[in-house]
Amino acid sequence: MPPSVAVVGATGAVGELIRQVMTERNFPIKSIKFLASAKSAGRSLRFRGQDYAVEPIRAEAFAGVDLVLSSTPSSISREFSPLAAKAGAVVVDNSSAWRMDPDVPLVVPEVNAEALSKIPKGIVANPNCVAIPLTVALKPLSRLAAIKRVVVATYQSSSGKGAKGLQDLDAQMDAYAKKQPVPAPTAHKGQLAGNVITLDWTLDPNGYTEEENKVINETRKILGQPNLGVTVTCVRVPVRVSHSEAVNVEFTSPVDVDQAKAALAKAPGVVLMDEQNGSFPQPIHAEGRDEVFVGRVRADTSVAHGLNLWLVADNLRKGAASNAVQIAEVLFK
Repeated sequence: MPPSVAVVGATGAVGELIRQVMTERNFPIKSIKFLASAKSAGRSLRFRGQDYAVEPIRAEAFAGVDLVLSSTPSSISREFSPLAAKAGAVVVDNSSAWRMDPDVPLVVPEVNAEALSKIPKGIVANPNCVAIPLTVALKPLSRLAAIKRVVVATYQSSSGKGAKGLQDLDAQMDAYAKKQPVPAPTAHKGQLAGNVITLDWTLDPNGYTEEENKVINETRKILGQPNLGVTVTCVRVPVRVSHSEAVNVEFTSPVDVDQAKAALAKAPGVVLMDEQNGSFPQPIHAEGRDEVFVGRVRADTSVAHGLNLWLVADNLRKGAASNAVQIAEVLFK
């Protein structure tokens, strides 16, 4: 039976995309409501040809709701996601609040949909926008041989910082192109125009950023390998949408490049772009798409059983909204 749905954080960038993806994928619903902060309450949102008034987020709003698709700051999620679950809904939460909770499944449907068989707290966590495409690419490779270690360098777009991140980049690029003084950043920790930023997140005592630790811990949890060797360097680049990743994978036994390409080519959610045919993944290929684009698959000659690859995915869609809707599709198929 189609669920009664509440979209929480409906007026934000991801909330807007959730509405769009639900329409594109023809997600079945019995009824729907849109919730946001008090300052957004009363706004009108259009969905499938109808206008809906935005309601404020409050406990009473979850009465009779079967499915909550939530994209709010972690502090809001910690308060309201348990209330929605207590009211009887399954919450698909896009914040980082619940991802490492052992009683909350962290799910990428192409990778570990089976984790949805047990949802003790009534909450399912939507992973980080880097960990999602990374695990989509790693899963088919892990079927060829056990993965020993993964080394990742990210090239993350400004939209990862939301609307303010895009405003930063657009204003800076406009000034940069005109050879005018570049405005000071408001969302990022440094200038993006003509530049990259390696420290755009909070550092831990070991020198890793918050984002890097998210990718490490979430990749291990999604793949079900708590001791997997993972190391990450996260970088912000002057791209509007789509995150890119340079990935080095070390296996415990040999993996042939042609085998790897064949596995990726038939993997769900993956588009293999073979440089031998003159193509390779770029952010512009992934923008507006739900697939993970993978290419530059080649042997790492510095280790016994290593592969290098390059992947790109739309961080707002597969990295957030689309993955959440895909989880909902598994829950209410």
